[in-house]
Amino acid sequence: MNSYAFYPGCSMEGTARDYQLSTLAVARVLGIELPEIPDWICCGSTAAHGTDALLAAALPARSLLAASHMPSTNGSPKVAVACAACFSRLRLANLHIAAEPSLRAKVAKAIGADYDGHVPVLHLLEILARDIGSKAIAAKVRHSLRGLKVVCYYGCLLSRPPKVAFDDVENPTMMDEPVRAVGAEALDWPHKTECCGASCSITEPAIVHELGREILSMASAAGADCVVTACPLCQLNLDMRQKDIEDKYSERYGLPVLYITQLLGLALGCSYEELGMGRLVVDPRELLASKGVV
Repeated sequence: MNSYAFYPGCSMEGTARDYQLSTLAVARVLGIELPEIPDWICCGSTAAHGTDALLAAALPARSLLAASHMPSTNGSPKVAVACAACFSRLRLANLHIAAEPSLRAKVAKAIGADYDGHVPVLHLLEILARDIGSKAIAAKVRHSLRGLKVVCYYGCLLSRPPKVAFDDVENPTMMDEPVRAVGAEALDWPHKTECCGASCSITEPAIVHELGREILSMASAAGADCVVTACPLCQLNLDMRQKDIEDKYSERYGLPVLYITQLLGLALGCSYEELGMGRLVVDPRELLASKGVV
């Protein structure tokens, strides 16, 4: 049994509730224990690091310190994070605190205890690809996704900055591996790390529309049936705003945008409800039915 201290983050308690539901459902099938970090707090994404370096380090440190005190069945506690933005903030906080004694001292004063920056932080994709592995995932498949063509969209925060990335920063493939393990085809395409404009989502929607159009157009041109992502910000932009983009540019995509855990869950026998599929804006049921999945 693989056990990790789970940091859900704010979005998975709200707009990305389907990501949380599907993450926990897939974890149950694959034998991954995800006890939640007690009294975790917001990681500060995305505003804290742009306004206050101490706050940007102290917020993640408070939750990581709590994780360090949790019991673990497989050695020292490791933190599992599914949200790409939270992952980035926690890993960067670790990096800065461990490398800067003066910052570590300030953080200790702010949170009331010393934290050394050494609790390992793993993204869910690392756990699926490295700790669980494709063979173990394939062995649990109940409904093969053979015939489903998928583009894996990594976005910005899983590959930038390189000093905290866990995959090839130019051509990441760690999401492709579990997709192939459940029978789907992970297509090669050039926009897997392009920005969707999430930081401009409220202030400059026109930028989001333009960037989203480029991503969706390229996914369509690659022959994708759907887009799969591991970032709540990316999923929200490409799913919720897809109709706006279609109307603005007089184009039609109709591309469901699923979380990687939703895609895996369908193959592993999890129910539609367990995976929160009903929360998706672009309804995937017709596509999935045509592939014999639902």
